[in-house]
Amino acid sequence: MTVRTCLPDPHPSLRIPGNPVAEITAEIQAIWADMVDTMDAMPGNGLAAVQIGVLKNLAVVDCSEQRGQAILMANPQILHTSGQFREHEEASPNLPGVSAVVHRPRAVTVRFLNADNQLEDRDFVNLWATSVQHQIDHLAGKMFFDHLSVVKRKMLIARAEKLRKRS
Repeated sequence: MTVRTCLPDPHPSLRIPGNPVAEITAEIQAIWADMVDTMDAMPGNGLAAVQIGVLKNLAVVDCSEQRGQAILMANPQILHTSGQFREHEEASPNLPGVSAVVHRPRAVTVRFLNADNQLEDRDFVNLWATSVQHQIDHLAGKMFFDHLSVVKRKMLIARAEKLRKRS
């Protein structure tokens, strides 16, 4: 397994939707393994393949306290969202050093192709739901700060650019 480098925003690949995955192969399993290693090294609660330059609809999520509980997803899609929302401070390794509060549905039902090559429907709540939605956004070419107002988005990106220039 390998820890991969996350593409820096505004890399064009971050805005390109991932390609569907037809089946789970040894190659897909290897990409997932690298993604879990990369997510754990950040540390983070999830990672989408497009964040590391792999334009495939692959995501991993692990919001467990002890780790090692990663859910591996291919072609995840949201089937249902709750009417209740929650706020959570979100960030991305593609735009290091900055974060923002994003409002998302508190619970979601997601359909995805799992590691056993089976379609699975799973309910996610709270942080798990937030992370899954965040990764699905990445797979659609969307960043967390796209949920902010134009003014807040510009301020966040300017702050990230200032931090980038300092390092």
